[in-house]
Amino acid sequence: MGITIKSSSEFDLMREAGRIVGLAKLEVANAIKPGVTTSALDQIAERVIRSEGAIPSFKGYGDPHNPFPASICASINDEIVHGIPGNRVLDDGDIISVDCGAIWNGLHADSAFTSGVGNISKEAAELIKVTSLSLEKGIEKAVIGNRIGDVCSAIQTYAEAQGYSLVRHYVGHGIGYSMHEDPQVPNWGMEPGLGPLLKEGMAIAIEPMLNIGNHRTKVLSDGWTVSTDDGELSAHFEHTVLITNEGPEVTTRC
Repeated sequence: MGITIKSSSEFDLMREAGRIVGLAKLEVANAIKPGVTTSALDQIAERVIRSEGAIPSFKGYGDPHNPFPASICASINDEIVHGIPGNRVLDDGDIISVDCGAIWNGLHADSAFTSGVGNISKEAAELIKVTSLSLEKGIEKAVIGNRIGDVCSAIQTYAEAQGYSLVRHYVGHGIGYSMHEDPQVPNWGMEPGLGPLLKEGMAIAIEPMLNIGNHRTKVLSDGWTVSTDDGELSAHFEHTVLITNEGPEVTTRC
């Protein structure tokens, strides 16, 4: 699939999908506390998404022999992405990354955030802060006439200057009628001025994943959950961004 250009009416549908994802994220964020299970957070997100008339993007996604079984990804501590919600109870001091998507009239929105659970360490709080700011650095470069490399380089330059490593194997992506479209939007390894040109009507999901330790990853036995190879903490933030004449438009803020 090549890069698709969306019409103004398709952008309107993507804005509504983003609004719904923002609502779901807000309700989930408000429920994060010690003693809550990740399945309870998943139920909250699915309720919000369906009550707004949308469909969860993630539920049933992927390999038909092992489809993703939930409406959110819930990744705790050293888990980076694609954690499956279940009976795991959040403990004081944990951090949790929540990834959430919704489909509205066939068009997707996708967003993620990392939150502390109760009282977290200064190290964890700083990781969360820098990952969030890394996303904003990337969004700032998502303007007409720039290239994907400008977005990537802004994220990498900022994150590495703060002493963190960037996950390399998992990347951002185009988004629209499919949750994952062209182009790929890496967070590492692409120089400014390189990669696909950003044009009006494109929509991309930018999603830096930062590790305290090294960049290497592993997939756990469930076939979905990705964790840091060295067991160190990881954080993840993501927004769906529309490329417009007025600049980058984030559809998925809470």
